[in-house]
Amino acid sequence: MSDHYQTLGVDRDASFDEIKRSYRKLAREFHPDVNPDPETQDKFKAITAAYEVLSDPNKRQTYDLGGDPYSQFGGANFGFGDIMDAFFGGGASSRGPRPRMRAGQDALIRIEVDLHEACFGTERELNVETAVACDKCSGSGSASSSKPKTCEVCRGRGEVQQVTRSFIGQVMTSRPCANCQGFGSVIVDPCGECAGDGRVRSRRTINVKVPGGVETGNRIHLSGQGEVGPGGGPAGDLYVEIVEKEHDLLVREGNNLHIAISIPMTSATLGGKVIVETLDGPKEIIIKPGFQSGNTVVVKDLGITRLRSGGRGDLIVHVEVLTPTKLSKEQEELLRSLAQVRDEKPETVSVHKIGERASDSGFFGRFKDAFGR
Repeated sequence: MSDHYQTLGVDRDASFDEIKRSYRKLAREFHPDVNPDPETQDKFKAITAAYEVLSDPNKRQTYDLGGDPYSQFGGANFGFGDIMDAFFGGGASSRGPRPRMRAGQDALIRIEVDLHEACFGTERELNVETAVACDKCSGSGSASSSKPKTCEVCRGRGEVQQVTRSFIGQVMTSRPCANCQGFGSVIVDPCGECAGDGRVRSRRTINVKVPGGVETGNRIHLSGQGEVGPGGGPAGDLYVEIVEKEHDLLVREGNNLHIAISIPMTSATLGGKVIVETLDGPKEIIIKPGFQSGNTVVVKDLGITRLRSGGRGDLIVHVEVLTPTKLSKEQEELLRSLAQVRDEKPETVSVHKIGERASDSGFFGRFKDAFGR
């Protein structure tokens, strides 16, 4: 019988890390993919068998005492997973059965809010359908007082093993037990209400507070209000996603609001007060004499509430000056008289670059194009 310590080139009191480092070095050197020589393959089998024994504390102890480390297992059971552990780290412990009680998934619902609700906040009562713990079995999945029994196929391990032969010897692979789905136990008398899952679908009502300043895409996080996990496991979280509906007149841009109004030529010339619709109700704004079409009036603190910092954005009023298209003879004469007094003649024009003067409608046009109005 070969000396496993000598095969790996380590001392008898070598640590697990020293053994693993030596094995990785030798395995790279003698792997059949690197060197197909038959003698090299035999060497690779030897160092693999040595590592399989010395990396397992129980087998190493048996080997050090002169016993057969394979007597319990009927042959070497060093598998691909052990090779991966040696190269990339990780222990050699078994995965074992998976628990029946597992955490539930998160849930997502969407709600629509109008612009007023988005600005000032609101409270909603939502009907939510999620998985909840089964009342009949208290989440256990078993009927009455019965309990799950140990799986006879995997004997409670939750996985079954299969031994195959390869160029490095016998290789053992593991997979979840099909009889118990990896749980290690079988529910012999499933609950009639939840069919053994430990949870049922149920509709419930919850209250959600929507803070002022939200917009489309924002999510409100409600901890523990999601799906209850299998086996009565802890519930996931519920996320309420905001969808903001368009307003008939107001257009949102961040925390600012925009609105477009049209005023008569006389109002723009002489100035005056006009009423504008806002989220706070109708508000009066002042038009200064000589107001040019396309200019704006900024009204402070009538925009959207800032979500985290407080305060509000502004309301920006875009003003278009209407030119009359039909005039009575009297109105026409009055305008001709005004033009004569101001020395304004139809043939007199001022040539300028587009966008350089406030009187151009380009600014207002760009606003309408940007917001689809």
